[in-house]
Amino acid sequence: MTETSRSTSLLSTLKRIGALAAPYFRSEEKWKARALLVAIVGLNLAVVYMLVLQNQWYARFYDALQNKNEPVFWREIVYFCWIAAGYIVIAILKFYLTQLLQLRWRAWMTRSYLTRWMADRTFYRLELARYGKNNGQGNGQTPDNPDQRIQEDMQIFTDYTMTLSMGLLNAVVTLASFIGILWGLSGTISVPFLGTSYSVPGSMVWIAIIYCAAGTVITHYIGRPLIGLNFQQQRYEADFRHHLVRVREYSEAIALDRGEKVEHGQLDLRFGSVLKNYLRLINKQKNLIAFTASFGQASVIFAFIVQAPRFFSGAIQLGQLMQVNSAFGRVQDSLSWFVDNYDRVAVWRATADRLTSFEAAMRAHAGAANALDRTPVQGDAGLHAEELDVALPDGSPLLQGAALSVQPGDTVLLQGPSGSGKSTLFRAFAGIWPFANGRISMPENAMFIPQRPYVPDGRLRDALAYPRPASDYTDAQLRQSLADALLPDLADRLDDTDSWSQKLSGGEQQRLAIARVLLRKPAWLFADEATSALDAEAEETLYKRLAAGVKAAGGAMVSIAHRASVGAFHDRQWTLIPESEGATARYRVEAT
Repeated sequence: MTETSRSTSLLSTLKRIGALAAPYFRSEEKWKARALLVAIVGLNLAVVYMLVLQNQWYARFYDALQNKNEPVFWREIVYFCWIAAGYIVIAILKFYLTQLLQLRWRAWMTRSYLTRWMADRTFYRLELARYGKNNGQGNGQTPDNPDQRIQEDMQIFTDYTMTLSMGLLNAVVTLASFIGILWGLSGTISVPFLGTSYSVPGSMVWIAIIYCAAGTVITHYIGRPLIGLNFQQQRYEADFRHHLVRVREYSEAIALDRGEKVEHGQLDLRFGSVLKNYLRLINKQKNLIAFTASFGQASVIFAFIVQAPRFFSGAIQLGQLMQVNSAFGRVQDSLSWFVDNYDRVAVWRATADRLTSFEAAMRAHAGAANALDRTPVQGDAGLHAEELDVALPDGSPLLQGAALSVQPGDTVLLQGPSGSGKSTLFRAFAGIWPFANGRISMPENAMFIPQRPYVPDGRLRDALAYPRPASDYTDAQLRQSLADALLPDLADRLDDTDSWSQKLSGGEQQRLAIARVLLRKPAWLFADEATSALDAEAEETLYKRLAAGVKAAGGAMVSIAHRASVGAFHDRQWTLIPESEGATARYRVEAT
């Protein structure tokens, strides 16, 4: 990599980090955030001032020891206690305010990202885009594991941004404060070159610069692989955690299929990736630590070795020697900030890259135009779709130019081969499928029942009323909806808190979803295999109640089902018929 490309990469990284950090300090909390930041900067400057006072104290204290001057010795001990007390108070305040700013910053960023992730169904579009191609809606490179980016990466980013930026500020101010002191204490040395002796003032300053410059360059070349390895480590850890969550969520299905060995193998595979990458990370960190530890230990005695001839010749006293060593240590620490923090910078940069890609993906999907012209209308106007094209995420067309219509009072059954796009057509009706275009007039008071209903953990009343608040309904209404959905045993458990998706059977979860419909009383209902886990008697009872409900509300019902028995509850039928090979779409809709 050339110097130009390296500087461009560094500038690009700083711009990305700045773009992530700036919004908080321009937000509605900007004045509190800026006030905290100014206070923290001020406290960092105060810490450096206390270190300068401590450096000056070294000369007086060690001179008193060398001269066996007891009154000065005790006076300096008392003075040091005051310095130490001030330093402790400042350090405590700096820690508290820094942590407070990090907490407020993380809270704001998390809420901001959550808002954008959940807005306009971005969370759903991002998942779909992971399996799509570059078709304007997704490029197949959508960031993985948004849960980790929101929960873990933001904590790391705010923590490391504050820690590293304040550490760098401290290093710069310390360098500015001590380099003059070190220059004045260093004296002049003679350097022979080509038979001529040259006097070099401020020798310790030049030695510190050369020493730290060499250390920084070596550290960069040793530690450069850590950036990519940290990025991959976060990804592998998130993939492993994600699969653990899926095993927990689908525990019953896995147990029934006796899929423990398969899932164990999948978990071992993902954990193996975690361990392999972590081992590579350890080896690179080992090399980096070996150098930085050697570099740091050598600096402890470096100033003593260089200044020893002046001390033993009597040119300086013990106090000045200790003051030179202290000032050299501060200058060396400041110049070695990059060396000491390289591993943290690598983690910080990897985290910033992950958040930047997540930010870019959310922005791209939030700004993507929806090709589907979906217009909400009053219920008596019916459902009308014209020139409707529906495709898969990879761009393969399912339907093209479909024209569909449902009038109030209709009950329509949608059938077709598995994988023909029946559920996808429902998603297009709902307006959540980004790979569709055309025109749809959709009644406003509509409700969709997916194949697998979502049942949130918590109180049963909240799961039943979802997504509305349970307070919108009386206990009598909630109990009646459960009874009408053939779940009378749950009527007295409204305030029980549980993991209902694990405790309820598939049939009970479907009946709970139907209970929501009976509770909300929509005029238009779209049911996707809503009774596939029910017996024939329960299915007949519930379908009659659903059909009666939508007709009473002046709407209609459209259902997807494979079982022929469901057809008895519908007066019309749409069938997805496979098109001949070479056609522009895979299926066409035949209405009867």
